[in-house]
Amino acid sequence: MAQLVARLDDDLLAEVDRLVDIGAVENRSEAVRLALRELIDRRRRAEVGQAIADEYAARPQTDAEIAWSDAATVGMIAEEPW
Repeated sequence: MAQLVARLDDDLLAEVDRLVDIGAVENRSEAVRLALRELIDRRRRAEVGQAIADEYAARPQTDAEIAWSDAATVGMIAEEPW
């Protein structure tokens, strides 16, 4: 496993230490690994979401593609016993 050296300001380090003290993470290294994993995951999800949005913008649904879902929605609502 590679080692990463990082400088943290006192306030951030105090927050990391608080996470260790309350048992949210085992140690400082785990806190950094967890934070980096979450940052990477958030970025990947944002990229996938943007790619999906870009494709919809490039190829918008046609009226025919939308019509079946509108009809299905109306049908499901009509079946509700309210």
